[in-house]
Amino acid sequence: MNAAATTHHHTNCLRCGRKLTSTKSRSTGYGPKCAAHIRHSAIDLTDYKPHQIASARELIEDGAIIPLRSVIFIAVSTDGTETYKTAPTACSCPAGLKGSRCYHQLAARMLLAA
Repeated sequence: MNAAATTHHHTNCLRCGRKLTSTKSRSTGYGPKCAAHIRHSAIDLTDYKPHQIASARELIEDGAIIPLRSVIFIAVSTDGTETYKTAPTACSCPAGLKGSRCYHQLAARMLLAA
């Protein structure tokens, strides 16, 4: 799948709803202040491996996790070919279906904690 064809540009911040003006903000879906809140959100990371933490942060920075409802998100798979419904405690990805904690859940926790 061509990455350029799947790039989505947001006009409003996915966290606060304000209008996004910079190209970077429109591509990630978050303004600079909201992005800082998300990066510095206080959540317990002890149950996650370092690569999961990095993947969750990358998912957020790439704008590949989008709020659907109050605690439900749509997250894009690593290769960009699938989407999963995710929440802080469950995910429809293969790992989540097995009952494991995945980086999609972590990204949802980070967004909700911000």
